[in-house]
Amino acid sequence: MSDRLCTVLLYSDDPRVRDRMRLAVGTRPAPGLQVEFVDASTYAETIRLVDDYEIDLMLLDGEANPGGGIGIARQIKDDREDAPPVCLVIARAADRWLAAYAEVEGTLVHPLDPVTTGNTVAELLRTHAPA
Repeated sequence: MSDRLCTVLLYSDDPRVRDRMRLAVGTRPAPGLQVEFVDASTYAETIRLVDDYEIDLMLLDGEANPGGGIGIARQIKDDREDAPPVCLVIARAADRWLAAYAEVEGTLVHPLDPVTTGNTVAELLRTHAPA
């Protein structure tokens, strides 16, 4: 049986944060799943990538500036019936209420733990992304 290839969009204005996200997820977060990444550093790039590619999961930095991941998640969920699932990376666990407002499917907290991140991403890909 071959691995299922999934595309994960990484959004942050900071390339170091995107690198940390990529490293925490890894290219094989779980058996049977392989991940390729596309990067966005602005709101406009994020929308273009969602429009141009089949995105299986969006991993968004809630602390990005000027467009935070929370606002981007909410906007995409409001504008698209076929919005990909979203995992929001937040700075404080107490901000999960903001993630709930944005209607995201998962949350992670900075700094990213590779085990928790890989497990969360794998679960979201298995349960929310199309087969």
